[in-house]
Amino acid sequence: MSQKPKPSHGLAACPGCAEPLDSGDRFCGACGYDLSAAPAAESGADRPTVAIGTPVAWPAAPSRDPGSLSTATQHPGDLPGTDSGGHDLPATEVRTDVPVPAETGAPGAPGAPAGAAPAPAAAPGTPAPGAPVATPGGDFELAAPDPRTAVRADPTPAPVPVPAAAPVPPTQGTPAAGGPSLCVACRAGRVDSDGYCENCGHAQPRERDHMEREVTGVAAVSDRGLRHHRNEDSFAVSSTTLPDGSPAVVAIVCDGVSSATRPDEASAAAAEAAGASLLAALPRGTHPQQAMHEAIVAAAEAVNSLAEEPGQEGAEHDPHRHRNAPACTLVGSVAAAGLLVVGWVGDSRAYWVPDDRSAPPARLTEDDSWAAQMVAAGLMNEAEAYADERAHAITGWLGADSYELDPHTAAFKPDRSGVVVVCTDGLWNYAEGADDMARIVPADAADRPLHGAQVLVGHALDGGGHDNITVALVPFTVTPRGAGSA
Repeated sequence: MSQKPKPSHGLAACPGCAEPLDSGDRFCGACGYDLSAAPAAESGADRPTVAIGTPVAWPAAPSRDPGSLSTATQHPGDLPGTDSGGHDLPATEVRTDVPVPAETGAPGAPGAPAGAAPAPAAAPGTPAPGAPVATPGGDFELAAPDPRTAVRADPTPAPVPVPAAAPVPPTQGTPAAGGPSLCVACRAGRVDSDGYCENCGHAQPRERDHMEREVTGVAAVSDRGLRHHRNEDSFAVSSTTLPDGSPAVVAIVCDGVSSATRPDEASAAAAEAAGASLLAALPRGTHPQQAMHEAIVAAAEAVNSLAEEPGQEGAEHDPHRHRNAPACTLVGSVAAAGLLVVGWVGDSRAYWVPDDRSAPPARLTEDDSWAAQMVAAGLMNEAEAYADERAHAITGWLGADSYELDPHTAAFKPDRSGVVVVCTDGLWNYAEGADDMARIVPADAADRPLHGAQVLVGHALDGGGHDNITVALVPFTVTPRGAGSA
């Protein structure tokens, strides 16, 4: 193996920059040091590197003048820093030029009582006030004070633990205020915020799932049915008086169009607006047929106001997307002064069922539907038209995207007493013909209209309840001529 010749100048490295040297170098190739002027290497024993672990006697730190920061030695608090947890250490100056700290109770401290005895020395292992306190993570929150100023403080007595009061269990069977209610199905689980039982998962009835109301001379019942997730029907029933003091009874039934947006809101708005319009017009002496026409117009305006205006959410993302406005159908009845008035838009219906069942019943409305148009045009008979899958496609409705509004009204003057059935297709789908409807109306419906409406809704539910079901019964009484005379 080759060996490097030993340098004649006796130097292995440049005295100026420690660059390795070769034999014959006169100048350092790195810094230009004149190697001929370098002192000769001292002869004698080699000075080996200090072994690891060998104690080294470091020189003592220079003394520090009291209050001075000019010395090179740093003392606690002189420099900012962080502990092992990354927390900033307080850069509080530690004064070493005073014999005692300025603490209350220490001799010579401001506020210390005169003649106070010096505090005894701290016991071994007892932390002094202000000493670093170890946190659960092992870090120290405070910098260590000057050990010459440490004084002992009386330890603070540990607080006496107070046993916590046992929680009082809630009364069984009484839910907390605002808490979940009990499931109507299993009677054990609680109902969560979205309306389902936490125990059996049964959906709980909502306010509109089943509604009933009875006022003087009229009653109505509405039910969600067995297949729909919500009730999109609505109704309004009321009674008022005409200017001559005679009674007037009002029934409005609306069916939300499921293919439109917010159909439940549409039906509710239409029923409320139509009912309010009739209650305002009839006492003023407006003819019932004219009042019905105005009520349908008011209902249409209420539904139109629900439509989304251009530029709302979704329109800017897809301006060509087809969005159906809220829509519903409407049928109404007014019984006043011996006159029976009906009005409608859509395929909700009104039937006349006389108390004397030997007299023929009648359907008082004509549907705004594909099937009705086929029958009216003579292209199909009624059975064929309503058997077609397009039968219930409506051609008239209340809503911002409907065709030109064409309220239908009709006035009748029955010659005998009976009951008017005002209903949505959720009922008449199970009794389409007038004779079919008359067969399911209870014989005492005129005397017990609420019970009669309940029976009709039950009939639709027994038939399958495929749609929302709403029916109002309006008893119509005809006083025989000469009755009450002497």
